[in-house]
Amino acid sequence: MTRDLLLVLATISTGLSAGVFLLYAHTVMPGLRRTDDRTFVGAFQALDRAIINPVFLLGSFFGAPSLLTLSAALSLSGPEQDALPWLLAALVLHLVVVAITVAVHLPLNDRLKAAGEPDDIDVAAARADFSEGRWVRANHVRVVLDLGAFAASCVALVAGR
Repeated sequence: MTRDLLLVLATISTGLSAGVFLLYAHTVMPGLRRTDDRTFVGAFQALDRAIINPVFLLGSFFGAPSLLTLSAALSLSGPEQDALPWLLAALVLHLVVVAITVAVHLPLNDRLKAAGEPDDIDVAAARADFSEGRWVRANHVRVVLDLGAFAASCVALVAGR
């Protein structure tokens, strides 16, 4: 029962993480792309500050790999072993998402926040320095990988039955 509950929570957490990145891909960034530089910089800075919260960090971003790891550990023996390859695949895919976030997104986000408040800076220069295209491309990779992790965790739900 504990393993099943952890696996359900891991799947939900992985799906929530994929959903956040997908929302940025199909709504947030396309919407911001259409704005002027001042609006882009101010809105992105506000979004970046807001997403650093326990619900996102513990509920999905770091929650998913923790729950996937625990689920995998509890699937090492018995009929649940059939779920193990799917859990490991989900874990690896999500860890790559974490690595992309740390290597690409966090430095770009921090650079934009460090530029200063929109009223006090050259917002066109700050936006250009942000490298919006690189951020978006890397986010599309996160979406694909995290959707793969979610799909793998969904398969794991039924594989160990």
